Amino acid sequence: MLRLSGDPEADRLLSTDPLALLIGMVLDQQVPLEWAFAGPAELRRRLGRDLDTKEIASMDPEVLAGLFSAKPALHRYPGSMAGRVQDLCRTIVADYGGKPDGIWEGVGSGTELLDRVRRLPGFGEQKAKIFVALLGKQLGVRPDGWRESSSPYGDPDTFRSVADITDAGSLDRVRAFKQEMKAKNKAAAAATPVAGKTTRARKQEPARQLGATGKVPVKKAQAKTVAVKKAPVKKASTTKLSRGKTPAGKEPAGKARAARKRATASAGQR
Repeated sequence: MLRLSGDPEADRLLSTDPLALLIGMVLDQQVPLEWAFAGPAELRRRLGRDLDTKEIASMDPEVLAGLFSAKPALHRYPGSMAGRVQDLCRTIVADYGGKPDGIWEGVGSGTELLDRVRRLPGFGEQKAKIFVALLGKQLGVRPDGWRESSSPYGDPDTFRSVADITDAGSLDRVRAFKQEMKAKNKAAAAATPVAGKTTRARKQEPARQLGATGKVPVKKAQAKTVAVKKAPVKKASTTKLSRGKTPAGKEPAGKARAARKRATASAGQR
């Protein structure tokens, strides 16, 4: 029996119902695997009956999304996952007559099996290989070349994925492997420069040349001399006068004062 959810009832359903196992694989994304693989049993409980491919395929999408979103939600992103599970069921109805195990029954090779799984909604290249490895390692579905098609997840004596989990000890080893790979990927991403970032920085940096000392010369601000035009100063024009003469029409200052004194004295005698 599969041991993926941590719940015996949910694991029993995964081991006996191909649709439940496929739904669990779809949900195994961005959530702990126990949460993902317990989802099919909880969905069956909310429906009140066994999981049926044709029923789920024809359900009102909003009703199905409500079943996924009811607390506790079946996934971190219940709405999108409800749509993905419905797309999966519709594909099984269209391509395999509604029989989930028709995906692997009668396949002639591991390559054919991988190709069938890879075309299912919610299954990318990596998840398809993991599922083929799970079928081969734990459920006895072993067409020719299944290990090669699912490598490295189909390789023997490894602890890479859900295909290798059989008990609590193997679960811990798979988790440790995933954490190690996550740390390596994070370190590699940190060491890799962002594409285009260096190029943009170089374009923005002005071209500079090294001087004789090997140092970048610092350009000093050049003071600009602004020529200020001075307004011309008008010089008072002076007219040379001969001694005792004033310009035309005016008496010399001394004679004028003497005349005023005489006028004042005669006025006083009157």
